[in-house]
Amino acid sequence: MTDNDPKRQLEDLEARIEAYKKAKEPPKRHQDKSYSQADLAWRMVIELVAGLLIGFGMGWGLDSLFGTKPIFLVLFTLLGFVAGVKTMLRSAQELQEKKLAETARMDEREGDGD
Repeated sequence: MTDNDPKRQLEDLEARIEAYKKAKEPPKRHQDKSYSQADLAWRMVIELVAGLLIGFGMGWGLDSLFGTKPIFLVLFTLLGFVAGVKTMLRSAQELQEKKLAETARMDEREGDGD
């Protein structure tokens, strides 16, 4: 190492560390990806069902409190459905942003290698 440029030495060290990490990283299995997809799907289903149940419970409670049987039950069940769908869409958007950021990082790494 006759080169005394610290910046160049640091870049070489970072490249060697990155190469070592990639060599030690276990290969991703196809099943791991499908499990994470299933987990995300269940998360969205649970969010929808939770919204429906909360709306149903609130509507049923208000109807029994005020003696107006179907009005609040239907209204709050629909509102719970809307809240569940909105939460599902927010989760999907969050996942999409995460995937786009991951893709951008991968593209950036490929661009640095050229």
